[in-house]
Amino acid sequence: MDVILTGTGSPLPSADRAGPSTLVKAGDTTVLADAGRGVVMRMMAVGVRPDDLDGVIITHMHSDHVCALNDVITTHWVRTREREPLKIWGPIGTARLVERTLLMLEDDIGYRIDHHEPLVAGPQVEVTELSPGDSFCINDVDITTAGTAHAPVHPTIGFRLEHDGVAAALVGDTLPCEGVDILASEADVYVQTVLRRELVELFPGEMAQDILEYHSSVVDAAQTAARVGAKRLVMTHMVPAPTPDEYPEWIARAAEHFTGEILIGDDLTTITV
Repeated sequence: MDVILTGTGSPLPSADRAGPSTLVKAGDTTVLADAGRGVVMRMMAVGVRPDDLDGVIITHMHSDHVCALNDVITTHWVRTREREPLKIWGPIGTARLVERTLLMLEDDIGYRIDHHEPLVAGPQVEVTELSPGDSFCINDVDITTAGTAHAPVHPTIGFRLEHDGVAAALVGDTLPCEGVDILASEADVYVQTVLRRELVELFPGEMAQDILEYHSSVVDAAQTAARVGAKRLVMTHMVPAPTPDEYPEWIARAAEHFTGEILIGDDLTTITV
């Protein structure tokens, strides 16, 4: 299994980091988790096109996690010419998100159908809405879900992907909670969005301080990884985004609480297990 950080950014725009997304390649199956800004370009950098995807899984509907879903849908449609639907799984509300995305694209869809004879219908998207605790399969990848804690955003879910005896937990934006513990328990890879609380507290403005209320800190993530016996902690969606020379400091802070492998990196960082 390859876990590829196709976007390590946050809502704060960055020239170097695409928006939140993670690509998992397990055997012959390829799954995209979330679709932040620039995701299609990052996928192409590792040789994966939207029409190569076996499924898209969505953790929640914050804009930074879904703003490029329209690009995934459109590119999949144009390349497949309606032969196969794009399959999307996500929490309650995902169907409405996709419906409104297609409505936003309505004029573009019409232009393309009028111009390209092979296109005879609009994008085919198959949405499955999930409740915490639901399980499903994408080919031979077994996926379980659990509720996460990102209030007032609701509902939010995380995912555990298992294939050939290997497990990856992709939990999205969340505080430590029982759902994260369930998903990350003894996982080979536990991917957690993180912030440095002591640095964010220095940011000016009330809105900046609000993000502390519903994101895990580096310490939170490390303590969770230790508590549930995860083998690797992978930090992403870092706030404030560190420069490479600051990575050792972030890792050292996590290592105070977790003795397993700790990884942090740029977009396209790949973890193979």
